[in-house]
Amino acid sequence: MLTHLFLNRLLWAVAGLLALGAAATGILRMEIYDGVVAPRLVPGAYSQDLLSLGAGLGLLYLAYAAGPQRTKHQIVALGLLGYLFYAYGIYVIERTYNGFYLLYMAVFALSFWALATAGASLDRANPSVSLPRAVRITSASGAILQPLIFYPLWIGMLLPLMATGDQIDSLYSIFILDLCFIMPGFLILSFLAYRNHRTGLLLLPALQVLGFTLIFSLAVGELVKPLFGAAPDGAALLQALALSALFLVLATVHLAKLRTVWTPGERLAGRKPGETHPAESQHTQTPPASTQPPHRQPSQTGRRPQSRPSH
Repeated sequence: MLTHLFLNRLLWAVAGLLALGAAATGILRMEIYDGVVAPRLVPGAYSQDLLSLGAGLGLLYLAYAAGPQRTKHQIVALGLLGYLFYAYGIYVIERTYNGFYLLYMAVFALSFWALATAGASLDRANPSVSLPRAVRITSASGAILQPLIFYPLWIGMLLPLMATGDQIDSLYSIFILDLCFIMPGFLILSFLAYRNHRTGLLLLPALQVLGFTLIFSLAVGELVKPLFGAAPDGAALLQALALSALFLVLATVHLAKLRTVWTPGERLAGRKPGETHPAESQHTQTPPASTQPPHRQPSQTGRRPQSRPSH
C-alpha cells in the first residue's frame, strides 16, 4: 500500500518511542499535571496516557512487522498515528506547559507529518482491493455516525459562546480537532467507501481504529475516577463503551473481509511496490527490430524483386 516503506516505518518507530516516554511519565508521575490540568480532568489525562502507552507499543511493533504486502498492518499503524495526533494535540492546544510540553509538541508534529508522508507515498496501483457490498455499506454507515453525532453536538455548544464572546478555559481543543480534522475525515472516507473507491476501502478502517481508541479512552477515564476520589458517571461510561465497541467491530470486520490482490511481480520476496526485478526486466524487454529486410510480395509480372546490394 505504501511506497518508501522504510521512511514510513522509521517515522512510526520514532513517534511510538516519543509517545511511550511521554505516556509512561504521565502514568508514573501524575504530579506533572498539577497546576496545568484542571483537577476534574486529571482522570481523563491518566486514561489518555494509558491509551497512548498502548498506541506507542503498537506502533513500535508495526514499525518492525509491517512488510510491503502487509497492508492491514499499515492501515492499523495509520489509525494509531491518528490517535497520537489527536491525544497530543489536546495537550499542545490546551497549553499543558509542564516540563514535557516540548515532547508533546514533538509527538503531535511527528504524528501529523508521518500521516502526511503516508498520504504522499500511497501506492496508486497496488494492491487492488475489494470488500463485500454488505460489509462496505455497514462500515461506511457506521463511520458516518461520528460526524452525525458530534457535528450538531459541538456546534450547539459553540453557538452560545459565539453569541456572548465567552472563552472557555479547557477542552476547547476538542472543537478544533474534531470539527477541523476528524469529522471531515470521517465524512470523506465514508463517502468514498460507500462509492467503492479504493482509497476509502483502504483508509476508512484506519479512522475506525482512531475512533475506537479515542472513545475507549473516555470509557477508561470513567473507570479510573475512583483512583482520584471521584465517582464514575454510569451513563457516560455505557455510552463510551457502546460507541467504542461499535468502532472496534467495524474496524475488525472491515479488515477481516478486505481482500487485497497484488500484481504477480509485487509478490516476489523483498520487492518494493512498483519495483521491477532485474531478471524479469531481461525477459520483458522489447526485442530489437529485425535486421532482415521485410518480405515483399511478388510483383504482378511474376518477377521476383531484386535484393539491394550490400555495401
